[in-house]
Amino acid sequence: MTVCGGTGCLSNGAEQVVAALSEEMKKQGLNGKAALKKTGCHGFCERGPLVMINPLDIFYQRVAVNDAADIVSETLVKGKTVERLLYVEPASQKKIPRHDEIPFYKHQVRIALRNNGRIDPTDIREYIANGGYAGLAKAVTSMSPEEIIAAVEKSGLRGRGGGGFPAGRKWRSCREAKGDVRYVVCNGDEGDPGAFMDRSIMEGDPHSVIEGLIIAAFAIGSHQGYIYVRNEYPLAVKNLGLAWSRLGNTDS
Repeated sequence: MTVCGGTGCLSNGAEQVVAALSEEMKKQGLNGKAALKKTGCHGFCERGPLVMINPLDIFYQRVAVNDAADIVSETLVKGKTVERLLYVEPASQKKIPRHDEIPFYKHQVRIALRNNGRIDPTDIREYIANGGYAGLAKAVTSMSPEEIIAAVEKSGLRGRGGGGFPAGRKWRSCREAKGDVRYVVCNGDEGDPGAFMDRSIMEGDPHSVIEGLIIAAFAIGSHQGYIYVRNEYPLAVKNLGLAWSRLGNTDS
């Protein structure tokens, strides 16, 4: 069972929902039999707090503390849905129990945000278990900087801001620039009105940001990098700092 721990859901009481669910699982003897974790943003912020029950793919929305007992007793223990917590499609008024059948999610193909809602962003082991740092390992052990840049160029990867500038062109120009000192700067400021894609990935999948930063540094020949995060994103700052501290200590 996962609970959205993004800024939107936290502002609606997700932290209290996690605590209530944990307490109910203890009361009903499910400790060690079912897992509960707080993940990054699920995306559907207006319906938060959000709870996902896997592998049943049951999606609960606008969950409150007093819903915890029913979620545990009905869904985790009996495998039944709690009808009042299901999403209702506005046009048809049909209740939709499964996450992948909800119109908001149905046609999404997540790439950069593929781990959001699936892993605990504070646990490096979950990132590694889902293929994390495999790209970095491949890059530094079996590819040259030129091969990495060529692969990024061929991929067509672009910036996620309004300009959509080709990442490979940016990396190559830096690699070929005169001088010995180069820097990698990760801009998480996100100044576009209403844009929260950077915040979501920094909060919910911080190791992917760090992994990309290190690969870029290796490719362009940089030995120093910076991640800029605005002060209004305290959870992003916290999770990025925690992720960096975990790099050398997978036991914590």
